[in-house]
Amino acid sequence: VIGQPAKSKRPKEPGENKIKPINKKAKPKTPKMKERESVDSSLKSQSILTQVTDKGHFQKPAATLSLAAGQSIALRCKGSNVTWDYPSYLDTFKDSRLSIKQLDRYSQLILANSTAADTGEYSCWLQLCSGNKCRKDETKTGSTYIFFTDKEELFVPTPSYFEIVYLNPDKPAVIPCRVTTPSAKVTLHREFPAEEIETDGTDIFYDAKKGFLFQHPTSDHKGIVYCKAESQGAPQISIKYHLLYVEVPKGPPSTTIEVSPSRAGVGDRIHVICTVLGEPDVDVNFRWQYPGQESGRPVIIQNFWRLINRGIGHTTRSSRSVLLVEDFEDIDVGNYVCIAQNLQGETTVATKVEL
Repeated sequence: VIGQPAKSKRPKEPGENKIKPINKKAKPKTPKMKERESVDSSLKSQSILTQVTDKGHFQKPAATLSLAAGQSIALRCKGSNVTWDYPSYLDTFKDSRLSIKQLDRYSQLILANSTAADTGEYSCWLQLCSGNKCRKDETKTGSTYIFFTDKEELFVPTPSYFEIVYLNPDKPAVIPCRVTTPSAKVTLHREFPAEEIETDGTDIFYDAKKGFLFQHPTSDHKGIVYCKAESQGAPQISIKYHLLYVEVPKGPPSTTIEVSPSRAGVGDRIHVICTVLGEPDVDVNFRWQYPGQESGRPVIIQNFWRLINRGIGHTTRSSRSVLLVEDFEDIDVGNYVCIAQNLQGETTVATKVEL
């Protein structure tokens, strides 16, 4: 009001300008159930990943980023013991464009002069260590998928011009023709007979981050295929993929053993062969037990594998371990035991060599 003297100013106490209820006792505030639930859920999984922007600021990256090839990217993860995952070829070629530094409070990943081949998922997580044992902290992780767009390279480049894809009847198969431009239109084609393979969006569909997915592969899908991409220009063709249909029983290795000769003379050379028939993409590990093992008797052991076409588009992997005794002696008489192991278990087979 005009004419009133100005009040002397003094610093306000915290909360002084809030209107206080009259004649009401202040109740302690308790968080609502929804608030508590949201707090609990945020504790379950906390993103520790941030993106460093051009201005030196930080922001949480979206689940998917799209950058032009040639740009650089800087990502940070909070924590004093951080592990990163990124497109594997950057490790294969020990690319100097990628650098990772672990500092006191965070780890920083910098990728300079990006290329279309750098397209992929970049993720990090906090490691919890006790002594020499470490495990992933599932509550503190972060990830983003980055498309490095390049008009000249619509498909993410690969080191080979031809890849084999195994079609297993009880698990999905992926034809990994990923694109660098998420908006590109991608179709799948059979080389012979020349035709486009229909995608129904359910059994066969395209995912820009993975490629074409076959949810229920059958022997009808076998053959040589390629992908075609279009995006504001001439269409581009991917590398070729050879689809091999696989149908072998699941379980521990199906193992056989044979020896030549089974009755040896002093100074003879003997071969003991352990063979496993299984899925093309399942590794088999071999271990041996033999008569002269404890005394340090020298033997030669060789492991190798090859693919066998069983006809009608079926392919099997033959894994083999060969134990060779070059100069047979009395100490070599006895049982030769082969133990073959895969992810489903192990199988033990044995044969006897006599003098």
